[in-house]
Amino acid sequence: MTDVTTDADVSVSFAAMASAVTIRLAPGTPSPDDAIERVRWVFAEVERQCTRFDPQSPLMQANAAGDAWHVVPHYCFAALAEAASAHEATNATFDPRVLTALLEMGYDRSLPFGAGDVEIRSHALPVAQRRASGQWRLRLDPVRGAVQIGPVPVDLGGIAKGLAIRWAAEEMSRACDSYLIEAGGDCYLAGDGPQGAGWQVAVEDPRGGTRPIAVLSVRSTGCATSSIRLRHWTVAGHRVHHLIDPRTGTPGGPGLLAVTVVGADPAMDEVWSKVLFLSGRDDIAAQASAHGLAALWVADDGAIGMSEHIAPAVIWQAS
Repeated sequence: MTDVTTDADVSVSFAAMASAVTIRLAPGTPSPDDAIERVRWVFAEVERQCTRFDPQSPLMQANAAGDAWHVVPHYCFAALAEAASAHEATNATFDPRVLTALLEMGYDRSLPFGAGDVEIRSHALPVAQRRASGQWRLRLDPVRGAVQIGPVPVDLGGIAKGLAIRWAAEEMSRACDSYLIEAGGDCYLAGDGPQGAGWQVAVEDPRGGTRPIAVLSVRSTGCATSSIRLRHWTVAGHRVHHLIDPRTGTPGGPGLLAVTVVGADPAMDEVWSKVLFLSGRDDIAAQASAHGLAALWVADDGAIGMSEHIAPAVIWQAS
């Protein structure tokens, strides 16, 4: 998802969590420099503590500890707790225990997505991917800030980015009322926006190009997209992507290219966009309705679907 409103007085961008992060303020809003610096710090710390690409990160050290207790810093502890809550709230459809599958498919480092076709020749696609089984029983010790992840390592990925946006928005909200924070297409849009009638955001076409498939008008809400437009690669002659179905340990979402969810919390929007994506084209409408989600999705033939809850926010749709 990309913001299409251009008349902002202040726009600040920086790189974090393998994404371009942008902060925009509505016209007339004084630049809250201290809050912007705190936002930078939040993203840097969440990345440092929760990345899976650094074996020395607190997350990967906790993964390595397995069944043993391991003390982690604040954001890592909070992110793991939120992931466990999301696991329970989605009846285990969201499950961060997909790291082994990603590693087996060669996604063991930050890959140059967007620079052309990525082919992993050093890995063979496993005949049977490893998958998590049963309920994830994360153990937490808030007094010590310690966690016990268990024998299967976890990847915080998308939920960590959604949480970084949530925590960054909390910092910005102390300084101003109308702003946008976007990170790699996921965002939080506070207040009435530049024109006083909400922020206008475009939902990108996962098939490519610059023309969006829809434009939404939203205010004081989060928005997240799960898409295979960027993070896909080829391993052993098979095209794969990063949205792993924990029930199979393989890339999921049959018949879908992207799912966008609008809701109050960008972290849970990220979770639900992935859960809906994994439900596949045949079941996504029923799942969005059952959970009361404001969702829009794009099928692999370009067909656009949406739930009744998101329809009021759609002010334009590609024909």
